[in-house]
Amino acid sequence: MPIRPQLILASTSIYRRQLLDRLALPYTIVSPATDELPRIHETPPALAERLARAKADAVAALHPEAWVIGSDQVAERDGVALGKPGDHTNAVTQLRTASGRVLRFHTAVCLRCVAADAAFVYRDVTVVAFRTLDDASIERYLRSEQPYDCAGSFKSEGLGISLFESIRSDDPTALIGLPLIALARMLREAGLDVP
Repeated sequence: MPIRPQLILASTSIYRRQLLDRLALPYTIVSPATDELPRIHETPPALAERLARAKADAVAALHPEAWVIGSDQVAERDGVALGKPGDHTNAVTQLRTASGRVLRFHTAVCLRCVAADAAFVYRDVTVVAFRTLDDASIERYLRSEQPYDCAGSFKSEGLGISLFESIRSDDPTALIGLPLIALARMLREAGLDVP
């Protein structure tokens, strides 16, 4: 029986781990030590892709025989990248400015193996139209889910879905942080058995 290649998720995100669990493949987790600060004049889509590659490259350099998954998401409003809010005050501000507006979420994934000299990269854009949110709705939502570690200040897999008018995407898992349709395709191209 051939040896299954090692698969590593270069992320400590619980959301990405929960998504990757859906593919029912054995994997390990290694935290990527990468600088996530945007570069001057770097667009949100370019930032998401660069960070996904950087995370995969950093861990792949330490585990050259493994296939390493790096992923990142950047929220964008009017061409400006929105970071994770970090606290309640910033989350209120993000949701107030999203109210009645359309935001784009750029989610990139990179599958990298040094020994195979291979890298597969994909970037999804999810367009989210927010309904008009009053301050009471924002407070109720934030007190309930506390999404302070999420780009855009919401969890679409939870109560955050109630904040939207619509979502447009090629991959519904991309908005949560890991586009599984594209990743499954990459893994098959890399020779891993994905159902």
